[in-house]
Amino acid sequence: MASHTLDGPTISNITSKEKEITGEARPVKGGPTAQAQKHTGETITDATVSAIAGGESTVTHEDAPRADGPTAFVESLASGQVAPATTVQHTGKLDDSTISAIAEAEKRITGQDDLVEGGPTAQAQKHAGEPINRASLHDITEGEKTITHEVRPVKGGPTATAQSELSKSRN
Repeated sequence: MASHTLDGPTISNITSKEKEITGEARPVKGGPTAQAQKHTGETITDATVSAIAGGESTVTHEDAPRADGPTAFVESLASGQVAPATTVQHTGKLDDSTISAIAEAEKRITGQDDLVEGGPTAQAQKHAGEPINRASLHDITEGEKTITHEVRPVKGGPTATAQSELSKSRN
C-alpha cells in the first residue's frame, strides 16, 4: 500500500461519496465518514479500509462496497491510483475538514482514539455546514471544557482550531 493519511481533505471526499449514496445533507451515524473520522491522522491500512467498508455497508445495506463509493476511493488512495486532494479551501464553515481538525485536537487532549460524547467534536457536528460564529464557537468551547476541565479553551485545542479556520477564511 502507498502511504497516505486520513486527513481533512480525504475525509471530505469520503463524505461527498457518502452523500452521493445516501442523498442526505449530513453524514450518517456509523457510516463511512464516521468510521474514517475515528482514524483521522492515521495512515490508511487494511484496518482503516475495513472500518470504512463497514460504515459504507451500514448506509447501503449491501455486502460489497460500491465501485464509486467511499471504500473504493480510500482503496485507490492506498494503492496510489488516485492522487490525494492537496488543496484545502478555508471556507469559514464547520465543514468536514474543520470538524476533522477539531477531532484531532480533541484526541490530542484526551490521548484517546474515541471522541467524547458531548465533547468539542460532537458540539461542532451539531453546527456542521454552518458558518463559524459566536454560537458555534461557544458550543465548541463548552464541549472542550468537558474534556479539559479548564475554564478557558486550551492553546491549540478544538476552539483554537475552529478560530484558526475562521481567520484563514478571511485572508
